[in-house]
Amino acid sequence: MSDAYEQPMKTVHVELGERRYPIYIAAGLLARNDLFPAHIQGRQVMVVTNETVGPLYLEAVAERLQVYQCESLILPDGEQYKNLAELNKIFDALLTRRFARDCTLVALGGGVIGDMTGFAAACYQRGVPFIQVPTTLLAMVDSSVGGKTGINHPQGKNMIGAFHQPRAVLIDTDTLATLDDRQLRAGIAEVIKYGLIRDEAFFSWLDANIEELLGRDPAALAYAIERSCLNKAEVVAADEREGGVRALLNLGHTFGHAIEAALGYRDWLHGEAVAAGMCMAARLSRRMGWLDVETLARIEGLIKRAELPLYAPPRLGAAALREFMAVDKKVKAGQVRLVLLRSIGEALMTADYAQGQLEAVLDESLSS
Repeated sequence: MSDAYEQPMKTVHVELGERRYPIYIAAGLLARNDLFPAHIQGRQVMVVTNETVGPLYLEAVAERLQVYQCESLILPDGEQYKNLAELNKIFDALLTRRFARDCTLVALGGGVIGDMTGFAAACYQRGVPFIQVPTTLLAMVDSSVGGKTGINHPQGKNMIGAFHQPRAVLIDTDTLATLDDRQLRAGIAEVIKYGLIRDEAFFSWLDANIEELLGRDPAALAYAIERSCLNKAEVVAADEREGGVRALLNLGHTFGHAIEAALGYRDWLHGEAVAAGMCMAARLSRRMGWLDVETLARIEGLIKRAELPLYAPPRLGAAALREFMAVDKKVKAGQVRLVLLRSIGEALMTADYAQGQLEAVLDESLSS
């Protein structure tokens, strides 16, 4: 990596008019006292975290918030806990500690904590502010930005939720030092997604620098996070509630969410399922005649070099995946709409594929 990528704190804005908010990106943000106060309106702050992240970073965040009535709640760690029972613990804590309508919630953790805390903020007293402090790469580049919040249901991932934008996103890249390698790779899957759907130059950069990302090169990680957030912010500003272009951010997700649901939200991480799902989408795009053999090989090659899965777990079976795909949020008039690729950097959502082509992709992806 060259020094060209080494920068001080970066600020990316999500342009939503009066609800415009910043994404701060830098090492050492959790040691700064000046970022939280600008985005907290009342005197009560509830920090929601989990059993893994809490022991690492809760004390540092609480120290930044000591001028407020700062309370905390520690939830269990894992996608299988992204449910109504755990969500209710947040409401219980807020009500028991008599938090008022001008309180602020802080989500300290990965995507599960961010989604659940954001959903709680959307619902509590019909909506209170919250701040995202993502500590996983996947949350930094995807789930913390854009206001999608929610919980899972046994029949489908993220089927219960709300759009509720944060007041700010604080990305301290130092927190990646405690992220295990598997979680890091899962986050890289979402980074690759941006290159595939709308940023061919970024995909080429990733192709040239994937080993630096896997090796945790600080400059490479900072650049990848900033570029991903810029892409996400532009899409959200253009289509906040997923009425059009924002749906393209779901490349690989219809397949991936089906994998996660079929596994009971265990065994595979979200990014791993998305990686396999992106490969499945690329194979279907190839069968549609949009991608040539060399382009498909390039996509699969980068995902393989990122040490991510190219195929779904064979034990699931095509019938199980079809069942869960049928309850995807992008289903319209009974048709499963999929995000596919016309080329690297150009995606579209369509239901205009032959069922036989989809069946062939599912069979191929489950037999390898």
